[in-house]
Amino acid sequence: MAKNDSKLDEGKELPVLETGDDPTALQSGEDLALAALAESDQTAETGAGIDEVGESDKMAETLMTLQSLVERHALQLEEIKNQLRAHRTSLRDVFENDPSLSEAKAEMEAYSLKVKDRKSQVQSSPESMALKAKIGDLSEQQKELEETLSNHLVNYYSMTNSYSFDTSDGDQWEFVVKARIKPRRKSRN
Repeated sequence: MAKNDSKLDEGKELPVLETGDDPTALQSGEDLALAALAESDQTAETGAGIDEVGESDKMAETLMTLQSLVERHALQLEEIKNQLRAHRTSLRDVFENDPSLSEAKAEMEAYSLKVKDRKSQVQSSPESMALKAKIGDLSEQQKELEETLSNHLVNYYSMTNSYSFDTSDGDQWEFVVKARIKPRRKSRN
């Protein structure tokens, strides 16, 4: 990287990118602003022989550079957000305006209605009604039998202090005792 002949206020040369140089070797505006802030902090810490006006000017310049960077990045962010919004709207429009997709959605809704109607017909058929009634009866029997069995197992456990019982074919069948709390009765006043 070659140096430019023009000088900065502080006697530093501006970097110039020559043919074949790596573009990443140049410092960005952010890097320069951060370096200026760091330099102003170091200068402020040493404090020996530095004139306050020069330091104030340097701080003002650094602050203006930083404000410029912040504004530029905020404007870029705003532009990207606007572009994203526009592209998302365009993408949504592509889906909404695709005739094949619209047709497929309409067919899907029609099939969905057909399935719903057929399901309703099947549920109201005599065969389904009979099966539902049988399932209801069996579920009620299951519930009653589970309650009775639970009571017997609790009694068996309290008598034997064992979590298993002998079966008629000589095996052992294990069980679990569970406790459930019932709702509290309301007191009568």
